[in-house]
Amino acid sequence: MSGNEDEWLALKPQEPSPSQCCGSGCKPCIYDVYEKELARWERAKAKQDKSLLTEEKEQSNNSELNPDTFTAFNISSVEQLTEDTYQYKFELPGNSSLRLSLGQHIVLRGEVNGLEVQRAYTPISPRNAEGYFEVLMKCYEAGLMSQYIKTWKKGDTVFWRGPFGGFPYRPNKHGELLMLASGTGLAPMLPILQSITDDEEDETFVTLVGCFRTFETIYLKPLLRDLARYWNIRIFYVLSQETSLEKLPRSYEENTYTGRLNEDLIKTIINSCRRKPFVLICGSSAFSEDMKRYLKAAGIEENSCFVF
Repeated sequence: MSGNEDEWLALKPQEPSPSQCCGSGCKPCIYDVYEKELARWERAKAKQDKSLLTEEKEQSNNSELNPDTFTAFNISSVEQLTEDTYQYKFELPGNSSLRLSLGQHIVLRGEVNGLEVQRAYTPISPRNAEGYFEVLMKCYEAGLMSQYIKTWKKGDTVFWRGPFGGFPYRPNKHGELLMLASGTGLAPMLPILQSITDDEEDETFVTLVGCFRTFETIYLKPLLRDLARYWNIRIFYVLSQETSLEKLPRSYEENTYTGRLNEDLIKTIINSCRRKPFVLICGSSAFSEDMKRYLKAAGIEENSCFVF
């Protein structure tokens, strides 16, 4: 093989490994990006012109999100919310905004032991937040991305691309939204809630059901308390590892359930809704499947549900 051929093979894009796909249905997916880069490499090789490979950069430092390339953002603060969950704030230049649509997610790139990993996260900051955005992240003991996230500190630079997905919300389109969130599945619900409470013309009722292990593991209690003060917002908690409500603050007793969110409880909550609800679901795949099954049993059709 000639030296020239070796040089071209060294420049050939590498096919992504399964760990590099976040599994969230992004458009473009990391595999789409690979196919695009491979086609560019093949064109450059055919013309023997390496300058064609630099037409597009793999990453950017201009602090503007792009679905095709990763952009650098600096961490401005780190706050530990629970034993394994953190809230990170990232800087944006000046008074700029991410300009995300409601419920959209962005993809983080990390590297652990030489292996590139990508995962999707939904910013929890208000859609009109200027100069920053915030992300809620849970770290798992054996998680590859978690190993990378645990090393972060204020001032570090990390890379994001996006945005992707989202829920096509329109004010007053639905009489009531029923939000079923497990753990950090709370993330895409918050910008939607804040959008409703910020709009005086939006009279959509909202019932949020947050599922957590214990009272101590409920995220963002002050924010949720503030949201629950609005006339059209109700918030319930389902605590799987609590056996009694006696030790909870009295303000939580009436809107908290122990055990798991099951079919009977789903029916009870739906029957208490003020209008026929459109349901939003976010959590693990097992949680989502369980919720869809319970909703069907409660008479909620599939076209009245949206799964993040």
